[in-house]
Amino acid sequence: MTEPVHGTWEPEPATRWEDAFLAGNGRHGALVYGDPRDDRVIVTHHTLVRPHHRPGDTDPPRLADRLRALQDALLAGDLRAAETFTDGRPLRWIQPFHPAFQTHVRADTPHGGPDALDTSGTRREVDFTTGVVTATARAATAPARTSRVLVSRADDVLVQYVTEPGPRVRVELDHRLSGAPPGLIAAHGVATAHGETVLTLGVRYPDSTLGYTGVTLVVPDSGRTTLTDRGIRVEGARRLLLLTRVRRHDGPYDPAEETAALRALAGEDGPSAAYVRLLDRHTALHRAAYRRVGLDLAADPAERALPGSALLARPAAPALLERLFAAGRYHLLSSSGMLPPRLCGLWTGDWDTAWAGGFTTDANLALQTASAVAADLPEVTEAHRALIRRQFADWRDNARAVFGARGIVAPAHTDGESGHAYHFDREYPLHLWTAAADWLLLPLLEADEAAGRRDPWLTARLLELSDFYEDFLTRTGPDGRLAVVPSYSPENRPDGGSWGAVNATMDLAAARHALTAAADRAPATRAGRLRALADRLPPYRVNADGALAEWAWPGLGDRYDHRHLSHLYPVWPLDAITPYDTPDLARAAARALELRGSENDSAHGHLHQGLIAARLGDAVRAGDALRRVLDGDYFHASLMSAHYPKRDVYNADAAHALPALLVEALVRSTPGRLVLLPAPPPGLCARGRLTGVRTRFGARIDLAWAPGEYRCVLRPDRDATVELRAPGEVRRLALRAGVEQVLAGYAVDRTVQS
Repeated sequence: MTEPVHGTWEPEPATRWEDAFLAGNGRHGALVYGDPRDDRVIVTHHTLVRPHHRPGDTDPPRLADRLRALQDALLAGDLRAAETFTDGRPLRWIQPFHPAFQTHVRADTPHGGPDALDTSGTRREVDFTTGVVTATARAATAPARTSRVLVSRADDVLVQYVTEPGPRVRVELDHRLSGAPPGLIAAHGVATAHGETVLTLGVRYPDSTLGYTGVTLVVPDSGRTTLTDRGIRVEGARRLLLLTRVRRHDGPYDPAEETAALRALAGEDGPSAAYVRLLDRHTALHRAAYRRVGLDLAADPAERALPGSALLARPAAPALLERLFAAGRYHLLSSSGMLPPRLCGLWTGDWDTAWAGGFTTDANLALQTASAVAADLPEVTEAHRALIRRQFADWRDNARAVFGARGIVAPAHTDGESGHAYHFDREYPLHLWTAAADWLLLPLLEADEAAGRRDPWLTARLLELSDFYEDFLTRTGPDGRLAVVPSYSPENRPDGGSWGAVNATMDLAAARHALTAAADRAPATRAGRLRALADRLPPYRVNADGALAEWAWPGLGDRYDHRHLSHLYPVWPLDAITPYDTPDLARAAARALELRGSENDSAHGHLHQGLIAARLGDAVRAGDALRRVLDGDYFHASLMSAHYPKRDVYNADAAHALPALLVEALVRSTPGRLVLLPAPPPGLCARGRLTGVRTRFGARIDLAWAPGEYRCVLRPDRDATVELRAPGEVRRLALRAGVEQVLAGYAVDRTVQS
């Protein structure tokens, strides 16, 4: 039996940057076209966002002195009062993420000459296990040309190694990419000495002291190097090594230190030895992370061998799901490091990146990183933590400026630099949304549960979040219960009211969860106070349609045709509503999911529906959500996804969230429960093997299944007693650290010492 393919390939170069194969280390990114005639690599870096030009652009609105009046108006029945709760500014977008430049290794050979490359023999591929993108092409009378690109996780450098580049090639750095503003100031530098060349490209933003500099060290094994107008011409080299880094800076920048660091990485033993050394150092980290979890759906070997574009034309093929699962893990890992993935991961070839290529915290970021704990990618969780760490002071500013409260309020959008809540307007009053901090801290809490620890830093953040709710939750409704006022349900509005409302279900769920999570880690006296506050929040409401209502407030009706499912936050990602513990509310949540439309067919909406369906044990609906994405032409040849059908708008939501949906459909865990095969999509996952899944009670799981049977191996790293829910049985399961336990069919089969 063949193994799943851990990579993808195409028989021709990319002609669009969206189809370029991807590499990254969570800081630098690379989009590789694989064209032997003009071997282009677009270089990106997480820090590259356009600067703001006006002081105060990122300040949160100072509205705290008007909050009481707004609350009075909303509670008195003026359900449009929040429309004027702003400081009068127009909508201010976060700053756009953009590419740095592209490197060219361009054949300097007359077209049709004896040394011209035969591009009909080109093959480009990406190996997910190593993170290496390779392009190979034949030449009419010369050895095959091969280009290999990786972005080192060990040395934070973009590496391109070309063998048999051709008799003459030009090497250049070029900032002229789509959408680049005309006012960019670019300066090229070339310094050649001792058989190597340093190319520099310094770029300054218009009307700003901010800029960035790219430095590329070019090391040929032999031949002659001469200068050109934008770079160099290399003649007679058999091997060529390019090492590239980008640095964003304020004011002048001297690349001497960077140049010395690249020279140290290249060493003195030539490009071939340097490449092997860099590859080995990188692979030791990348391969170990990528290989922790795998999915095998017993796909047809012939389909597994197809190029990605051909496989995408077979949406019902198990081989496609295998490859998209593998690609999703690869891209998620590759885009996570100093920051988690942006809306576009770590990659763009256009300066006008959709939605500024930032981080949207009211659904998208959570969906993209949803598999991080279960699919054992702590690199993603730590990147997520890094985003929070660098913005936490800004979250405090938001709480004070908007709500006059202690504690923290996270923004709905951020470019990775400012954490202030300044992106809002009348139809998207995102500055009123108070649930973001709970959602952003949740993955760190789940990582703590999986590791069996209580990180003091996270404990402090949870307690600080509870400070906010203690100050904010002071108003009550007619029933005497606390009211979350103002309240917002991203990115929808109710019938009978405006966008800023009262008691959005998501806000209620986040407040209740934040208070109880903090209480679990607080001293006893404070813990009791926090739990008492949580108990005063109103219950969720079931509307006249039998559905969980999006607003638990009289007079606010539901608008069902919307891409967001904010009101189902208690189902996913929380565990507050489950079919096992709260069956009545679970039925109401299932009805809400049934009634929900797909609005504009955004990929994140479909996969969000699928994740909720999996939590509710609805295999059919989880499968339908998955099929809508597979059938809708959402994936580029790179296996990176789009936001809309027909590959419209480059966006990482589907690519990164799809593995999470598959894991949730096959294995679900909480600190006290294990659910096996809760919602395997019919016709898509009839049989297979999922290995390495990490549970929140401290065990790793290998699960194999086929029609009518399953076999599960648990490897716990600590003692635990959990409820097992498997096909045909429900019982308590006692686990002991270091003792492997095997479940087969519907019973424990054997126990062996690991």
